[in-house]
Amino acid sequence: MNRILLVLLLVVIHAPVAARGTGDLGLVIERASGSVQIVETSGNTSIGRIEGLGDLSHASVVYSRDERYAYVFGRDGGLTKIDILNNEICRRRLQSGNSIGGAISQDGRLVAVSNYEPGGVKVFDADSLDLVADIPATWGAAQQRSKVIGLVDAPGHRFVFSLWDAGEIWVLDLSDRAQPLIEKFGEVGRNPYDALITGDGRYYIAGLFGEDGMAMLDLWNLKSGVTRILPGYGRGEQKLPVYKMPHLEGWAVAGGFAFVPAVGRHEVLVIDMRNWREAGRIPVQGQPVFVMARPDGRQVWVNFALPENDTIQVIDTQTLDIVKQLKPGKGVLHMEFEPRGEEVWLSVRDENRIEVYDTRSFERKAVIPAIRPSGIFFTARAHRIGL
Repeated sequence: MNRILLVLLLVVIHAPVAARGTGDLGLVIERASGSVQIVETSGNTSIGRIEGLGDLSHASVVYSRDERYAYVFGRDGGLTKIDILNNEICRRRLQSGNSIGGAISQDGRLVAVSNYEPGGVKVFDADSLDLVADIPATWGAAQQRSKVIGLVDAPGHRFVFSLWDAGEIWVLDLSDRAQPLIEKFGEVGRNPYDALITGDGRYYIAGLFGEDGMAMLDLWNLKSGVTRILPGYGRGEQKLPVYKMPHLEGWAVAGGFAFVPAVGRHEVLVIDMRNWREAGRIPVQGQPVFVMARPDGRQVWVNFALPENDTIQVIDTQTLDIVKQLKPGKGVLHMEFEPRGEEVWLSVRDENRIEVYDTRSFERKAVIPAIRPSGIFFTARAHRIGL
């Protein structure tokens, strides 16, 4: 009898444990229902749904460095920490009246949120979501509050963000969380509307909605201040009504050139990163919203505002030609490449589905039902600056 018990015990000890890694996981925002889907890219399937995340009409996501936890930033000021392995909400707090995205620090210990109402940035402990710092975005003699946009993480335990109303860029240093340091750069241009940071963490670039051009800050050389790039790229030409604000996050870099959406124009601008001057323009079908590069830099995929939001155009970065046009359906809001770029996921909001395409053959590989999907965020973002 003892021998039988010993055998059974050994079988139990060595029985396989149901476990999985996180490297092929991601979240899809379901904006109308306040929910997210957990998806996996190895088999292109949905493996779970989490509800109760509030207003996700302009939601974004960052990940812990171990890729297990997702931090979801909702439009209603909600900050939600999700355990994507256990398919559950860990913690949630309403930290403002209206927020517009966030970032996670270089060491993964701090999560920052940019707020419209009240204007400013709040920083939280990534584990507990306890408040660490409250940075009001006050400006001018009257100490008005400005909306904050374009919040990104930067090396050196810093966050960088722009003030829409003030036309300023601030660098927040949290090397010592008990004593936050802020460096402010004024008169960068009218209404910075979104921003990005280059993959090496050196250049922070804010797009300007109130005027043609962009504002660039060299984070390696802060004393040089802000430089204007692409000034007056639409000078002398009538602007079109802007139906949806373009996004700079996920911008395309290939062969020393950057590809960015032009505000109020049917063009993708090409920037020579050696001198930050315009190197060309690519006519596209509509007003570009996201201009995103395949991870190897060979292709740039572009989606559009109304009325062309059913269309994707693919640009070859060597020839600058449009080599493919797709029509996935109405309301293509976001794109996300798998980490090595062999496939790309598209959210098709008005058709209630996600579509997955092979980036070489352009063949549709999978369709996943989703409730009014918008942003798609894979865990590979955990290891990239600014995402």
